[in-house]
Amino acid sequence: QVRLEESGGGSVQAGGSLRLSCAASGRTFSRYVMGWFRQAPGKERDVVASINWSAGSTWYADSVRGRFTISRDMAKNTVYLQMNSLKFEDTAVYYCACDRYGYAGSHVFTHISDFGSWGQGTQVTVSS
Repeated sequence: QVRLEESGGGSVQAGGSLRLSCAASGRTFSRYVMGWFRQAPGKERDVVASINWSAGSTWYADSVRGRFTISRDMAKNTVYLQMNSLKFEDTAVYYCACDRYGYAGSHVFTHISDFGSWGQGTQVTVSS
């Protein structure tokens, strides 16, 4: 059974940085795409970034491109989201997810419907 556990959230002032971690277990992830999503109060859950576990190819939402970096440590089975130049509007619960297919090749997925396993989320609060 897939288990995804996020950590690293917290409170930070605008302009600051945080690094989120997602420890993954329960399967071999080399054929999967991992994604980071966020959900602000009263809003839908949106994809922030995704990474192909084996190929390392990445995708970013326009709102975070150039500020956030997704990466993975294959030895530790962990995916990271480095968040720099944080803005008030980045405040949300951040979730880690794994795609539902398991045969991504070198592709990345960018839609929430492509992801089927989720972590419990970690809160990020940015004060202006």
